[in-house]
Amino acid sequence: MRAIVRKELTDYFSSIRVLVLFLLVLLGSAAGLYAAQQGIRAAVEQAGGVGTGGFVFLRLFTSSSEMLPPLVFFIGLFVPIIGIALGFDAINSERSGGTLSRIVTQPIYRDGVINGKFLAGIITLAIMVTTMVMLVGGYGLRMIGVPPTAEEIIRLFIYVVITVAYGAFWMGLAILFSVLLQRVATSLLVSIALWLFFSFFMLLIAPAVANVLAPTAAGTQEAFIRNAEITQALLRFSPAVLFEEATTVLLLPLVRSLGIITSGQAAFMLPNPLSLGQSLVLIWPHATGLISLSVICFAASYVLFMRQEIRAT
Repeated sequence: MRAIVRKELTDYFSSIRVLVLFLLVLLGSAAGLYAAQQGIRAAVEQAGGVGTGGFVFLRLFTSSSEMLPPLVFFIGLFVPIIGIALGFDAINSERSGGTLSRIVTQPIYRDGVINGKFLAGIITLAIMVTTMVMLVGGYGLRMIGVPPTAEEIIRLFIYVVITVAYGAFWMGLAILFSVLLQRVATSLLVSIALWLFFSFFMLLIAPAVANVLAPTAAGTQEAFIRNAEITQALLRFSPAVLFEEATTVLLLPLVRSLGIITSGQAAFMLPNPLSLGQSLVLIWPHATGLISLSVICFAASYVLFMRQEIRAT
């Protein structure tokens, strides 16, 4: 498997595809840093206020300007694209090119082929995500002059891990379609279609279904709460929503709940940021869900690949 990993990494970092992906990473980092620079003055004033906890360094990743969204938006947008780009032709391109049969005739275990491709993709994805975070963190440190605290570093590290798991899901899904479908273009289109559905169309479908199951025509508070609960439950079937909620809790410690909060409940809440332990308690189901989805997609592609017949062409 080590030979496959080295081969895939060499192919990745010598290809135009990864060069374009790195340009996207640099573009997203520059846009996120510019947005933070425009909004950092107001963010620092808010951080110096009562109950903000002084998480100034984290605001480099969550501050936005009037024209640009924050860095977390670009990461959430680019990571699925990177994962799909790294996995949509992992198997079917080798099969159509006739190189897959040559690889399995070498003294390499058959499972080492797909394991090596997935591991090489994870390494490439982790390098890109870490590059975005370190670029913004390094230049942002010079800009604001406030070093990160130990808790902020831990939160950013956990954020990187969850982001890689989120990208691994889309890469595992793309590899699954690469194993199932013979044409490279078909596997790419199906992967992109699912990404569009879960990231955009799900935001329109969930409220419509909730309005049918729990209409708000009565105008009561209970009806609106029931409608919001159904909408939120349906949205959490989307990996994009799970990732967004986990990101919000990690990088915005003032977020103290992901459920429905009434005005009466909010009146008894202290305006203090959550500790790291409490934030992890909130996002533990989300992180577990993303990692489980990644494992399921890769396990399905692994089983199907091991059962497929590979003939010499």
